[in-house]
Amino acid sequence: MLTLKDISIVFNEGTPDENHALTDINLKINQGDFITVIGSNGAGKSTLYNIIAGTLQPSTGKIFLEENGKERDITSDKEYKRALYIGRIFQNPLLGTAGKMTLEDNMMICAKKGFKSLKISLNAKMREFFKSEVSKLSMGLEDRLSDNVEQFSGGQRQALTLLMAVLSRPALLLLDEHTAALDPANADAVMALTKQFAKEYNLTVMMITHNMNHALEYGNRLLMMDGGKILFDIGKEEKEKLTMDDLIKKFREIKKQDLSSDKMLLQ
Repeated sequence: MLTLKDISIVFNEGTPDENHALTDINLKINQGDFITVIGSNGAGKSTLYNIIAGTLQPSTGKIFLEENGKERDITSDKEYKRALYIGRIFQNPLLGTAGKMTLEDNMMICAKKGFKSLKISLNAKMREFFKSEVSKLSMGLEDRLSDNVEQFSGGQRQALTLLMAVLSRPALLLLDEHTAALDPANADAVMALTKQFAKEYNLTVMMITHNMNHALEYGNRLLMMDGGKILFDIGKEEKEKLTMDDLIKKFREIKKQDLSSDKMLLQ
């Protein structure tokens, strides 16, 4: 569905602050994948997302989107163009909704993006549709369509952001630690909705998380990043057998190999 070929990005090239943020990234994201992405701070996870979303342009490499059986080079597409088919939810629950607008107005913006071929207006039928969809959140928001979103809690806003992203029918949904700023109860609720929507709408999802339990529990693939590289890409069968201790051991083994390689190069 989305393919990254030989993607690298260098910041401050040719200066003492030169930083190889991503190096030779090759990644194939298949339709229906739910990929969890882990790695320490500075591993390159958010940079990878920025490259995919078009926020950053790679120094080298290409990005291809498969549409109707044909690959299209989207490397030079700007962020606003990719936003038509790539959704992104950030850690801050206030970023995904317009607080000064009502819930139904937020949903209307989402609908205009999601139902591109239709002319829609905010009428009784549309309100009933919104009410039905919002009721899936099980947060009582279906009875608050005319309330400004700023009145809602962080958990309610993040759940609403998730629903709006889903209804816009993205080809790929990027979740950037989307539960990290929530209390445990709301985090669990949003994760349950994430799993429900991914299955119900056959979404293609990438989810950055620092929660190892979430990394193991959710999705069919697991990526670990470090130093701007993908250390390993684990498929469903192997992933289901992994424990947190296995992950830590695998990470240490690969890091040890990298350190040995670096020493060989210095000799």
